Amino acid sequence: MPFPSDLDIAQSASLQSLTEVAAEMDIGPHLLEPYGDSVAKIKLSAIEELQDRPKARYVVVSAVTPTPLGEGKTTTTVGLGQAMRHIGRKATVAIRQPSMGPTFGIKGGAAGGGYSQVIPMDILNLHLTGDFHAVTSAHNMLSAVLDNHLFQGNPSGLDEHNITWRRVLDVNDRVLRNVIVGLGSKVDGSPRQTGFDITAASEVMAILALANSLQDMRERFGRIVVGYTDDGVAVTADHIRGAGAMAVIMREAIKPNLMQTLENTPVLVHAGPFGNIAHGNSSVVADLIGIHGGEFLVTEAGFGADMGAERFFNIKCRASGLVPDAAVVVATVRALKVHSGVHKVVAGKPLPEAMLKESPYEVYEGAANLRKQIENIRLHGVSPVVAINAFPTDHPSEHKAIAEIATAMGARSAVCTHFVDGGRGAAELAEAVAEAAEEPSKFDFLYPDDFSLRQKIETVASKVYGAAGVDYDLTASRQLERYERNGFGKLPVCIAKTHLSISSDSSLKGAPTGWRLPVREVRASVGAGFIYPICGDMRTMPGLGANPAAHVIDLDADGNIVNLS
Repeated sequence: MPFPSDLDIAQSASLQSLTEVAAEMDIGPHLLEPYGDSVAKIKLSAIEELQDRPKARYVVVSAVTPTPLGEGKTTTTVGLGQAMRHIGRKATVAIRQPSMGPTFGIKGGAAGGGYSQVIPMDILNLHLTGDFHAVTSAHNMLSAVLDNHLFQGNPSGLDEHNITWRRVLDVNDRVLRNVIVGLGSKVDGSPRQTGFDITAASEVMAILALANSLQDMRERFGRIVVGYTDDGVAVTADHIRGAGAMAVIMREAIKPNLMQTLENTPVLVHAGPFGNIAHGNSSVVADLIGIHGGEFLVTEAGFGADMGAERFFNIKCRASGLVPDAAVVVATVRALKVHSGVHKVVAGKPLPEAMLKESPYEVYEGAANLRKQIENIRLHGVSPVVAINAFPTDHPSEHKAIAEIATAMGARSAVCTHFVDGGRGAAELAEAVAEAAEEPSKFDFLYPDDFSLRQKIETVASKVYGAAGVDYDLTASRQLERYERNGFGKLPVCIAKTHLSISSDSSLKGAPTGWRLPVREVRASVGAGFIYPICGDMRTMPGLGANPAAHVIDLDADGNIVNLS
């Protein structure tokens, strides 16, 4: 009998009432705002009401450098949250909301998978409570105010050739990457070149994820830089009087969404910042609530430990003030075989037949990546645990190889079958995480605030990526100088690079050394609170492939969604 699809599993699940789910976190119904029967928003007053309760152990789930298929990080996050109950502990899970662009593209949704997923998965992957639409509207409201500001005489003196604020849409649509607006008659505005990014890449989304209150969000909106004058002086959303309207649009979206796993573990789903050019973590306000909701708060950081986890430590923890107790590094046989350099995996295509043959040797050959990602966790003083995410095509000898690699690095490990077995399939992982979280925390940031922006970039490049140095294009050097002059030098950095390699070159596998990080451009997300150097060609508006999921997702005769994954 074939294994059921994620959607089939989700649609046959038994949901608890949201008041029961909230009660698992000791949150009363007076703090809930229901959205239908299966989702509720939690009022921000919960942060203050819960603050005197004991803090949970704070656990972040990261991974080795992934293949284009992903290594099951969300599934592991959900499975670990469910597993805590199997060992007699209480946990809350906190994850990002999926973007509909990738859901209708190749990647699919981000609700987890198999018997470790968040339900209802169709609601999670499609609209949820409309937070993404609010981000889209707030972002584009500022775009409209900006273009009206130009039309009304440009009193701020914005250089029309140095406007950095674009528009966004939560759809994969490559033809919108570069557009010209203002065509038509004089009353249709000032013609200029601009473009669209996907909503997950919006600075508004990054702000939603990093703000700690409604007022903090409003102040961050005011600090958004929309462009510069001829003299290189930053012009902000407050300068053009657009931030207030944005805050009004986002007033409800800042409240985290409460859902549940298949085993009724509470899940906080909130915000969905891009993992390439933003910090790729769920919201601070969700964590400020979840940290008082049980014995463990399990959250997830995008991509490998060199990206999402590094940003979790140095950007998100700076904003929240929360200190992590342990980190999970998800590793798969297929990922380490790819890092051996022997095989190549392509999104949307089956794994190569040769890759499915038993070969612990190839796992050992790809071990450098796992070792470096464990090291990247330890650089921040956090205890790592390796989750060996098992697939049916794996062999026991290959799992043993990963465990031996972890042991040699002094890290705990556990083989996990949570996709097939739900929480009980990650019980051994839960035990290992609980043990690691009991160790005294030695957490520290990778660099201090008063490092220059170049020092911060070079620290991440050398210590986390293993680069021999950093090369700055002339444009990037001038931008860094401008940001320092404008007072942005104390902000952390969020380096935008490929997620398919620890280096900036996606073709380099394992843990390459001797290479140099090329910084071609540097952008400022001042409202969000970070500077992001761009290393390589980063697409902020994806396109659809030849056979996207949009071709097959549909409704059946009874109005049920089909072929959503």
